[in-house]
Amino acid sequence: MARLVHDDVFYFLLQLCLMLVVARVFGEIFKRMNQPAVVGEILGGIIIGPSVFSHFFPVTFMTIFNNHPNSSMAMDGIYNISLIMMLFISGMEIELPMIWKNGRSAIFISFLGMLIPLSLGCLSGWFLFDRFGINNPSYRPAFTLFFGTALSITALPVIAKILLDLKLLNSKIGSLIVTCAMLDDFVGWLLFSVVLSLMPAASGVTVNHTLVLTLFLTILFAVLTLTIFKFLINRLFVFISSKAGGPAGALTIAMGMCFIGALITEYIGIHALFGAFLMGVAFGESLELTERSKDIIHQFVINVFAPLFFVSIGLKVNFIENFNLSLTLFILGVSIISKILGGYIGGRAGGLSNYESLAIGFGINARGAMEIILGLVALQAGLITPQIFVSLTIMAIVTSLSSGGMIKFFLRKDLFKKDLLNSK
Repeated sequence: MARLVHDDVFYFLLQLCLMLVVARVFGEIFKRMNQPAVVGEILGGIIIGPSVFSHFFPVTFMTIFNNHPNSSMAMDGIYNISLIMMLFISGMEIELPMIWKNGRSAIFISFLGMLIPLSLGCLSGWFLFDRFGINNPSYRPAFTLFFGTALSITALPVIAKILLDLKLLNSKIGSLIVTCAMLDDFVGWLLFSVVLSLMPAASGVTVNHTLVLTLFLTILFAVLTLTIFKFLINRLFVFISSKAGGPAGALTIAMGMCFIGALITEYIGIHALFGAFLMGVAFGESLELTERSKDIIHQFVINVFAPLFFVSIGLKVNFIENFNLSLTLFILGVSIISKILGGYIGGRAGGLSNYESLAIGFGINARGAMEIILGLVALQAGLITPQIFVSLTIMAIVTSLSSGGMIKFFLRKDLFKKDLLNSK
């Protein structure tokens, strides 16, 4: 069994320190500019990665990041844990009662906001497969569904932060956008679990399950998680609270349930991320979970593990060498137009005004972290090329940066129109 020797430990710690400092500095810069911190963290990773730092200081870059395989393997373990924990806290943000509360409008917007980009993405993935540069023709079905899913998913954590900054989180439009993002995330990860089941190389565990059995086990696990497991989590909370109350007990249960869910879906043949996400949904629904405990768990993940993951994105791919302008413009165009169109038509069908519907469309257009996570998993599975991953990452950043301003713009237009009509 390989062990970390002195040099491995040294460079592992050096990588860890460098990435955390860079993530914090660039994240804070973007936060002070009223932009998502995740964008700054990704930019920091690009700067210290092969795109910039390696170009000017190749020997130093190789010494720190590439010359010690054992330390790089240890960092990969940290990245995977970061991914799993991020999906867990994303699941915690899903509030099932809110989905039912918003009723018809949320269902229309979510359905059309996913159906239109999903359909256009699948059609593009199938008929333009040869132009995406993927050499294995057998990947066409999996890539088709992946591309549709990638264009249709919404980043709940990003849009929630944008609405919070705009003081719209508890408004009618804000509540609708968040509800739609919840549904999109939930359905999107269900769809991606199907994508992964079509990819034998996607899982590190060798299983003999057929596709049908894998899907059956996945659905069964999802149902059990949101019913029986949710009940057991509540009972476990009551027990542990009597022994180790407060955030300490909540954090222990959270991490335990997170990794148990990840372990189960990894064994089934679906990526560990999906299990962590489902457990997060069940955990977040617990009646015993206080807002203080929830916030501590969230801060623990978002300030330590999430920055490491987003900085690592810039270290995995050379964004300059793998930048393809025509591919990026195509993905930007299809994803933005289809998502905004779906949100707008859904909003109008749900009884909203023109400007409110446009605000909804731009709101659910924010992709952010979820898009990048989806793309990275597909890249690691060999389903997409680095060029596609770079284009998806750029699309996620552009949509995240543009959503807040456009929501504000159209809601102001709507308010002005209503004031004008009332004055007549």
